[in-house]
Amino acid sequence: MWYVWLILAGIFVIGEVLTSGFLIFWFSLGSLIAMVVSFFIPDVIVQTTVFLISSVILILATKPLVKKFANIDTVKTNAQSIIGKKGLVTKDINSIKATGQVKIDGELWSAVGLNDMDISKGTEVKVIEIKGVKVIVTPIK
Repeated sequence: MWYVWLILAGIFVIGEVLTSGFLIFWFSLGSLIAMVVSFFIPDVIVQTTVFLISSVILILATKPLVKKFANIDTVKTNAQSIIGKKGLVTKDINSIKATGQVKIDGELWSAVGLNDMDISKGTEVKVIEIKGVKVIVTPIK
């Protein structure tokens, strides 16, 4: 029966490689533990119980550890990185015409005033959020 557990371990490893989570790996280790048990205890029910218990223990014991290391450096990337930054209005923001541009970190963004506020060219603004391809800004007072 050991070969069945070894094949299952291989299948779980392949499944882990094909998915983005870090869950199936522990079933692979549980299969390997059950394989070792199969050398000493031929009862399939005991082997299956060992597989289930060891897999659950591994998942529960390592989940907090994985979460801790997975979220070490959460860095905002792409468009989300400009939320909260200051910019300069380079083209009047007009809510009726839906026009306006802001320069943030050297890049030009289409902009809309918070609560459909009109903002004049040359005004310093702060990015509140991003909706689609436009930044929502408010003047800095």
